[in-house]
Amino acid sequence: MYRYKPKEIKHPKLKRFLSLLVIMFCVSVASVLLHSMYLGIEIKPFNVEESNQTNVNLTRTLEESKAENKEINEMIEDVSKSVVGISKLKNNGNSIFLNNSVSELGLGSGVIITDDGYILTNEHVCGGKYSTCYVTLESGKVYNGSVVWADSEIDLAIVKINVKSLSYVRLGDSESVKVADIVYAIGNPIGFEFQRTVTGGIISALNRTIKIEENNTETYMEDLIQTDATINPGNSGGPLINLNGEVIGINSVKITSAEGMGFAVPINVIKPIVEKLANNRTVEEAYLGIFGYDKNVIPYLDSRLDLDVGVYVAQVALDGPSSKAGIKVGDIITKIDSTEINKMTELRTYIYQKKPNDVVTLTIIRNNREYSIQVSLGRKS
Repeated sequence: MYRYKPKEIKHPKLKRFLSLLVIMFCVSVASVLLHSMYLGIEIKPFNVEESNQTNVNLTRTLEESKAENKEINEMIEDVSKSVVGISKLKNNGNSIFLNNSVSELGLGSGVIITDDGYILTNEHVCGGKYSTCYVTLESGKVYNGSVVWADSEIDLAIVKINVKSLSYVRLGDSESVKVADIVYAIGNPIGFEFQRTVTGGIISALNRTIKIEENNTETYMEDLIQTDATINPGNSGGPLINLNGEVIGINSVKITSAEGMGFAVPINVIKPIVEKLANNRTVEEAYLGIFGYDKNVIPYLDSRLDLDVGVYVAQVALDGPSSKAGIKVGDIITKIDSTEINKMTELRTYIYQKKPNDVVTLTIIRNNREYSIQVSLGRKS
């Protein structure tokens, strides 16, 4: 059936008018929002003086940085003049790239500590007391060196050469060193061709104890400074310095199984010996006659031992001063005279200051009881 469908009436003018109204409304709303946002923005006038001051501050910062780097460069250059090469055999000119050249020649480092030729190094580099070695100065001149003092327990030694007016280093305070301090190690990493190589890093840790296995024996080095500055075998005996150019440690060993772990013997332990040599040109070394460990080593030896303070006496020399006074293995030394002792290096440093025949009082703990024992120090040969 046919149905009537009314014809659609179009109004193009009306549509255009409505569209225009919608657009105008949107523009109005957007204008209000933008105006509100604009009112919330604080606009400061351009300040030429502030801009210039910013540029001045940046320039000053760059200049200060350059000046600081220059100071460090000059400091390292000055210290490097005092770093020497040490070998047990005379270098015959063969390249260090030959296999085992470091071990065969005994190549290592040292640092001049007085203007008249006293040199601090490792005992394993130069040898024991009264042994001889060869010392190469910055100038390239080689001199015969004599070991005038050595202590294998802390791997330090002092060598003497007959030369005057030498550049020498300043000794710092290893007790004031803090973790994360910036340090530099200087030495001959793999021989004289690379002498006075400088590596930088930080203090990674303090009072470290490491076990050394050598010749089928185990020994322990205590109270070491740990650094991530690269230390290779030939660096042994070279200085570890702070930003003031002061020696805070002598580079000694490196754990080869781990990267970024080098160690140095703290400088304070050797200061009394250096002072005696500087003043008297000789050392009369006092002798206590014990070997002990602090609390950091005890867990390696016997987990049943509980040591919170003091030094555990592990060995007593037969017929030595301590043995004659009645000190026994197992005693715990907590004081020497009025000085508290918690590290073996503290005990050594105190004894280094004494002379043979001086009398010291050891405070010990034995079977949970405290005793005071007087010991007349002997003379170390």
